[in-house]
Amino acid sequence: MIWQIAILVTTIKIFFVPLYRSTDFEVHRNWLAVTHNLSIDQWYYDSTSEWTLDYPPFFAWLEYMLSHVAKYFDPKMLNVTSLNYASDMTIWFQRLSVIVLDLIYICGVKSCSNLIGNGKLLVFILLISNPGLLMVDHIHFQYNGFLYGFLLLSISNIITSNYIQSAIWFAVLLNLKHIYIYMAPVYTVYLLRAYCFTIPSDDGIHTPWYSFSVLNLFKLAITVTTVFILSFGPFIEHLPQLLSRLFPFKRGLCHAYWAPNFWALYNFGDKVLEHILPKLGITVPKVQASMTGGLVQEFDHIVLPSIKPWMTFILAGGSILPALIKLWYLCADRRYRALSFIRCLIVCATCSFMFGWHVHEKAILMILIPLSFMSVLGAVDGKLFLIISTVGHYSLFPLLYPKNLLAIKIFMLLTHTAIAFGNIPLLYEIPQKPKSRKRRAFMRLPLLNHLESLYIYGLLILCFYENILHTTWGLDKTLPFLPLMLTSVYCSIGVLYFFISYYYYFLTFNLSRLPMVGSVNLSGYAKKVN
Repeated sequence: MIWQIAILVTTIKIFFVPLYRSTDFEVHRNWLAVTHNLSIDQWYYDSTSEWTLDYPPFFAWLEYMLSHVAKYFDPKMLNVTSLNYASDMTIWFQRLSVIVLDLIYICGVKSCSNLIGNGKLLVFILLISNPGLLMVDHIHFQYNGFLYGFLLLSISNIITSNYIQSAIWFAVLLNLKHIYIYMAPVYTVYLLRAYCFTIPSDDGIHTPWYSFSVLNLFKLAITVTTVFILSFGPFIEHLPQLLSRLFPFKRGLCHAYWAPNFWALYNFGDKVLEHILPKLGITVPKVQASMTGGLVQEFDHIVLPSIKPWMTFILAGGSILPALIKLWYLCADRRYRALSFIRCLIVCATCSFMFGWHVHEKAILMILIPLSFMSVLGAVDGKLFLIISTVGHYSLFPLLYPKNLLAIKIFMLLTHTAIAFGNIPLLYEIPQKPKSRKRRAFMRLPLLNHLESLYIYGLLILCFYENILHTTWGLDKTLPFLPLMLTSVYCSIGVLYFFISYYYYFLTFNLSRLPMVGSVNLSGYAKKVN
């Protein structure tokens, strides 16, 4: 049945081939042309197109390999000067390349779901049918699925204690897309604690902090260093130029559409103060409303202090420190260290999403993918997954702005949400008497309390306003950015709630209250961890 589901989802992806595609389609077509025609010492210098190569070397080599297949579809797409070229064969090649590379994602999903007893099929379905990946990769157009495949392969090897192999997968992932660098501290802490501190104590469970293996540290360092040498070695003379492409700080605090994070609330607060303060007799500088212009560039706030890159680094880095310290101590117990690792991974991904510089809305998938796996392994994980999955996937709707895609977006989200809400609560919810169940069920979603349920229902009102009332009331001409702002701000409230709740859960997680389970075979764990 697992492979039948994979084939079904792949078929749906093929139906998406002729649909709307974003500028990312031209971005990757240009990268095919650059890597195919130019020598490697020119890859990170070419600026014929505004969409210059700004991914790590392994992704550049991937584009180079794809280009040698692309020439059999339509060689004209490989002309560096063929800007915005999109023949039928070009479209088919690029769409199919994403679908074929998704085989890595399917392998990663299967490797993780195979480790679960109760809930194996559910986890596979939740991951393989993730509406965010379907929207971002197969309609909007990007290559994210296979990257998460490498992440899941790395996580599965962590669970099975194949630490060197896990380090290899993650190092490869970093050299394909550097956004995952926010997860690197979690890997560093975990591999040091779980792999380099190896001698067990008398009980065979807890590892004393002073039992350190220099040999294991050496093997780990050599493994990771080798991957980075293979990646950056050919570009060593052009390293400054390469790094300037990878970290373009002049793009501004926020992307064109505000990702639903802390900065969306910060920007909204600045806009509110800009209009309220003059009414209170406080002078506010007259500046064009650039923060709502939908453009990717640097802007200053009007009332609140403007944010610089170094401020976001301090916030993001400082916010993950408590989680890393907690992970270090949780790793002392071998029974639960793998699950603690995944939870810490989710926490740090959320910290980077909340406070990072120029965060893309698509980065919400860094939270949703690993949390999908955890949703059947703990009641709190399952409950918070239901919230963040619904809100996070809805926050991606503005990416597919054509009106004819509305039904597709809603169908994908409702289908995935129905699967999650219909099955995850069955793992944890305590049976109630019929009368009590009826009282509890009124306006309340499974596992969620009334306020959480009302918040989720609020997405229906938001969707109705954005797609019907906003245009009906004629606000689409006077306030064109309002729907995007409302989506960002409303969804950011849900993401902030998840961030605080999940972080608190992780920091207060107490191993002494839990039953003993194996670290590899997770069968039967779903109903026990709370």
